[in-house]
Amino acid sequence: MITAGKGRLVALAAVVVGATVALAGCASGDPLDNGSGETDGGGETLVVGSQDYYSNEIIAEIYAQALEANGFTVELQPRIGQREVYMPELESGAIDVFPEYTGNLLQFYVPGTSATTADDVYAELEGALPDGLRVLDQSEATDQDSYNVTKEFSETNGVTSLADLAKVETSLTLGGNSELATRPYGPEGLKSVYGVEVAFTPIEDSGGPLTIKALQDGAVQLVNIYSANPAISTSDLVTLDDPEGLFLASNVVPVVSEKVDDEAAEVLNTVSAALTAADLVALNALSVDEQQSAEQIASDWLSEQGLF
Repeated sequence: MITAGKGRLVALAAVVVGATVALAGCASGDPLDNGSGETDGGGETLVVGSQDYYSNEIIAEIYAQALEANGFTVELQPRIGQREVYMPELESGAIDVFPEYTGNLLQFYVPGTSATTADDVYAELEGALPDGLRVLDQSEATDQDSYNVTKEFSETNGVTSLADLAKVETSLTLGGNSELATRPYGPEGLKSVYGVEVAFTPIEDSGGPLTIKALQDGAVQLVNIYSANPAISTSDLVTLDDPEGLFLASNVVPVVSEKVDDEAAEVLNTVSAALTAADLVALNALSVDEQQSAEQIASDWLSEQGLF
């Protein structure tokens, strides 16, 4: 297990990058071979961080293990907190690799952005990051904010989209992490884009069991749950359509510092190319439903993908 403050170097086979790559120690065909039959990973420790969110921790573990498999020395700092906490650490160079989400990160830097599609969001994000940071290739996988109601609420009120909420005659309360109150897609966003007024109740578990219980008990009528959360289907919830694009496309993307060289970037881009939306839901289910560790989930996925 990788622990904060302690790097590790794992003697594993190199990641497949574009074609079959020889095992570590075999010089022929290995893009990370320095000519001596060994890889030095650039000679510096790469610090990989994650949000205080189980799904993000899984992705960070995947990044860390893939880098280590290619000879890079990695220090993992999991569950640092939310964006307001870890972005200053990234900007200062204290963290080198972080799994992010394109739309939400763009809104962090450009709250008034008009980009909504995956490609437009990514293109604008590339130019919005501060000096010293860049995004690598985005993944097909997404884990974006979404508003959900119970199936009973949906059927009783004829609600299948955010626009439909405007016709609900009873008062509505939105539940989610406390920072949702000031996000562009929070209560003010619902009012300005869809004309829907809601009260707000903070529930600090990132769309987890407490959030779902509050929704099912009727304490709130609408909750913010990340789209790759397997509980959306297992709890019989309805994700409301967003025809006006209140939520930006948010694809998983590595944000990296200048310490991440071309070789390390190639490893991370290979991971991004392999990670699908369905994969992320399945990986999250292993954490939520089977209580597997992020370390084990990441290791098994990398092996299944042939990336070890």
